[in-house]
Amino acid sequence: MKLFTETVVAIDGSKFKAVNNRDRNFTEQKIKSRLAHLDKSVKQYLDDLDRADREPATVPEARVENLKEKIAAIKSEMKKLARIKEQLPAAGGQISLTDPDARSMNSAGKGTGTVGYNVQAAVDSKNHMIIAHEVTNVGHDRTHLTEMSERAREAIGTKSLTALADRGYFSGEEILRCGQAGITPLVPKPLTSGSRADGRFDKRDFVYNARRNEYRCPAGERAIWRFSTVEGGLKIHKYWASACPKCPLKGRCTPADYRRITRWEHEQVLEAMQRRLDRTPEASRLRRQTVEHPFATLKAWMGATHFLTRTLPRVRTEMSLHVLAYNLKRAMNILGTRTLLRAIAA
Repeated sequence: MKLFTETVVAIDGSKFKAVNNRDRNFTEQKIKSRLAHLDKSVKQYLDDLDRADREPATVPEARVENLKEKIAAIKSEMKKLARIKEQLPAAGGQISLTDPDARSMNSAGKGTGTVGYNVQAAVDSKNHMIIAHEVTNVGHDRTHLTEMSERAREAIGTKSLTALADRGYFSGEEILRCGQAGITPLVPKPLTSGSRADGRFDKRDFVYNARRNEYRCPAGERAIWRFSTVEGGLKIHKYWASACPKCPLKGRCTPADYRRITRWEHEQVLEAMQRRLDRTPEASRLRRQTVEHPFATLKAWMGATHFLTRTLPRVRTEMSLHVLAYNLKRAMNILGTRTLLRAIAA
């Protein structure tokens, strides 16, 4: 019915709550914090018992029994936490008691988190239909760009595709894989430069000369190639200028003796993508308009709890049903109910 004809899609991920309270999700840090809190409570109750021994008239017998019960309950809880802590390494550093596949994930709000799943979706920019989706329990989006782009391209049935995504998807390896697969990604680079935050020049102020394989620094000096190394599985080239120690702009450049510039061996792929982004400043606005509304709609339908089933296979089935309902409603709005019913019958 030509509803999936647009070759520009927006990709995003959103955290959906699982049937697992945050108090029933454990990590090493959570257990450490909880044990410290329990230990403090035990000391407080023991102090109360000591006071009862010294001055029996000031503390009723019922209160003493209550304190002993509380201490026993806390010690039992501490033993339980110790057992869970022993199981953490085998469970990947995190355990959820209600839904074993649910994971604690950072939310958009600072200092907040959700125990649940990361739902990925690719939405077409014309009709806002959900072309492809996936449910994962990985708390970040960095490794999902190529997979979701390829799923969307297969659903559309086209060879070329432009994928819009936010900074959370920025990964040099993923962007390179997209290019090799014939997909054009548009993903802004995270602004995490410590130099720029401190008021110094950042990497964007250094101009690369591909023919000479060197950089020109803001002072006009040549930062030449020095050596290559492997960092995090990536081949990285290192550059710096010999004139750094006596440079008049050194105070605005680096507190070290030399300003070292790093370059990934496939950095030209990222530079080409940045040039495309510079030519399409509306890409970020289009992405937000396209993909964020479906997520908000789905969460409103699902209610405060979001998922009602447990474990990843069941949750994926539940999400697929929600996506089907969403797409059917979109099709009804676009085509009309009668037209859609005739198409289904045919």
